[in-house]
Amino acid sequence: MSTIGLNAQLLNLAGSYRSAGIHRYIYHLLTELPGAAPHHRYVAFLNERQMVSAHPTLQTRYTRWPARRPLGRIIWEQTALPLATFTERLSLLHALAFVRPVIAACPVVITIYDLSFERMPERFPLFQRLYLRSLTRYSARRAARLITISESTKNDVVQFCGVPPDKVVVTYCGVDEPYRPLSTGEVERFRAEKGLPAHFILYLGTLEPRKNVANLVRAYAALPRNGPERPKLVIAGGKGWGYDDVFAAVEQTGVQSDVIWAGYVPQSELPLWYNSADLFVFPSWFEGFGLPVLEAMACGVPAITSNVSSLPEVAGDAALTVPPADTRALSEAMERALYDLPLRAQMRERGLRQAQSFSWKRTARQTADVYQQVLGD
Repeated sequence: MSTIGLNAQLLNLAGSYRSAGIHRYIYHLLTELPGAAPHHRYVAFLNERQMVSAHPTLQTRYTRWPARRPLGRIIWEQTALPLATFTERLSLLHALAFVRPVIAACPVVITIYDLSFERMPERFPLFQRLYLRSLTRYSARRAARLITISESTKNDVVQFCGVPPDKVVVTYCGVDEPYRPLSTGEVERFRAEKGLPAHFILYLGTLEPRKNVANLVRAYAALPRNGPERPKLVIAGGKGWGYDDVFAAVEQTGVQSDVIWAGYVPQSELPLWYNSADLFVFPSWFEGFGLPVLEAMACGVPAITSNVSSLPEVAGDAALTVPPADTRALSEAMERALYDLPLRAQMRERGLRQAQSFSWKRTARQTADVYQQVLGD
């Protein structure tokens, strides 16, 4: 029996916007791996004490270090984690977030979610950018295998880290079972509880410049008023950084009375928010994957997203895709997806079909296959 170490220090199950994205990937991998490859023993290194293993092959090691803070985590990864590769007699270590320890007593596999610090360096503090750039490149070159969550990120890793393509394996993210079409009664009760209108357009994600929400507001303001009554725009998500541009766009376009600010949405409520919307719009400039688009389609909601980075991989032929800088194209796509009934029906059917091709169980199986490749080398 091989022993696989999992550096899961970035897992955060707290109810905040920080529990999205990378944390969802880590959580589902920890949950699904023991079933996907039960012949291995897993040791997860965690700071998140809410994560309790229910599977006998997954053991947890909780650190007392202040690993929730970047500096504490960096020091732990380069001192305590190398020691653990010896004391736990690991056959393989999976670093679940970009960076491997410089010293390790076993082969190391690394997951890289995106290289936004390479593609959009101006949006990162100097120290964070330099740390991620140098350590990710170093780690990528010394890893036994690299895992990315999209072909787009794989291409970036090959380009920026200088590694051969056959060293990088793509394992797409999945979609949870709760993300599915819900009954009309359940949705109507939720709308009434939250005071939501019968019709609205939904954006759901962190409010930060990369998500391009200000341009969504401008596209929404350009929707024609001479047709059917324009649905409200619901903006849901925690405040990241640089969110003032979104509020400024609402003021400048004069749509204050048409915008509903929902704030951070707990994960348990997400399927209800998607199901309650007429249309989901996610015009991000750059994503490593794009989970919200997948989740919206799994709920049967027509979706619009950008035609850049990984988003076309997630959307397939189901969602409408537009250039993120083209406000007019986004506004026209929104008008079509709202009022062209045959198109809406087609988008719903294709979206449900597209979402069925993504699952966390498959992610775990493919990840276990990568372990076997390394252990068998």
